[in-house]
Amino acid sequence: MRISRKKRPDKPLIPHYNLNERIKVEKLRLLDAEGKNIGVFSTPEAIALAQEQELDLVEINPKADPPVAKLIDFAKFKYQKEKEIRKQKSSSHVSDIKGVRLSIRISEHDMNIRLTQAVKFIERGDKVKPEILLKGRENARPEFAFDVIKKFFTLLNEKIKVKYEQDPTKQGNKITSIIIKLT
Repeated sequence: MRISRKKRPDKPLIPHYNLNERIKVEKLRLLDAEGKNIGVFSTPEAIALAQEQELDLVEINPKADPPVAKLIDFAKFKYQKEKEIRKQKSSSHVSDIKGVRLSIRISEHDMNIRLTQAVKFIERGDKVKPEILLKGRENARPEFAFDVIKKFFTLLNEKIKVKYEQDPTKQGNKITSIIIKLT
């Protein structure tokens, strides 16, 4: 059996609404299409009224006393809800941690390239994680790596106001920190 690796788009999550015959309560507070209160009706009367107007009876608030239902075209209502969810989803940005790899013997030009990358990441709303891997004899003098990360931080701070979310720390043969934008 083949396993599909394609990402399928998630269907927008809209809340489940009871409509027409699925509504199981005895009495409902009924609203018209504009949201004006019509009154309290029994469920069969409300369904008959909805069929008369060629609309759907949709239970909007089942926890109210009595539950609230609305006379609307459910297809249009569902489309509007999905549209709102898509709009919220597109405007939200999840903050990622972007790694920037440095070294103790990094040249000035390479440092500038890493800085422009970091500026781009931070302006987009992501966090930047500069890291230095210590190899061989570099493990004997980790203070050089701390100096490189501090230099990277000061150069980045000149371009954009930033702060440490996590101060530089040594974990095994790696020195890392996390930098975020100052708000």
